[in-house]
Amino acid sequence: MGSHTHEVTDAIIDTLKRAGSALKAEGVRFALAGGCAAYARGAAPSLHDVDFVLVEEDVPRALETLRAHGFRTARPPEDWLVKAFDEEDRLVDLIFRIEERPITAEMISRADMINTAALSLPVLDATDLVISWIMPMSEHSCDYGSILPQVRALREQVNWDRVAEVVSVSPYASTFLTLLDRLGVACPKPPPEPPDTRWP
Repeated sequence: MGSHTHEVTDAIIDTLKRAGSALKAEGVRFALAGGCAAYARGAAPSLHDVDFVLVEEDVPRALETLRAHGFRTARPPEDWLVKAFDEEDRLVDLIFRIEERPITAEMISRADMINTAALSLPVLDATDLVISWIMPMSEHSCDYGSILPQVRALREQVNWDRVAEVVSVSPYASTFLTLLDRLGVACPKPPPEPPDTRWP
């Protein structure tokens, strides 16, 4: 996540507000995720698109709602998200699965209603947010530096013991926690045996 000008950040926040208010009014089960969720929780703005997580069965209604509000929608080859674009081609990702794990109503219920740019929206629980960032890490995608500033900003909001337990199945995610420990950002306890890796 690179730095962006105020103009770009303001434009993305405008897209966030348009999409979020439409989904909220329609009763779609969703929560703000990604860099926008970190921003809503107090991290510095580092925004390049808008990410929402939602329950898969609500995807058709979400797409219909966004189309009714001027967004163009698309179903990419990836089988874990759909996309919407506003008139300026700013991207909204609608994510219904993370690492083959379906987004659940329970995960959405853990979201906090947070005032985000003068609009109250459900924002992913900070623990879920960090897990959603590091669980997909692999040998092909393992950029610790891109999420470190956001993780630092959220460190007091996160249940690190729970993060360590859930991601214990991933050597890449677990190694990131070792880095956080060495940097003094977080010091989770070793997961119990056997760990409870059920999530979300």
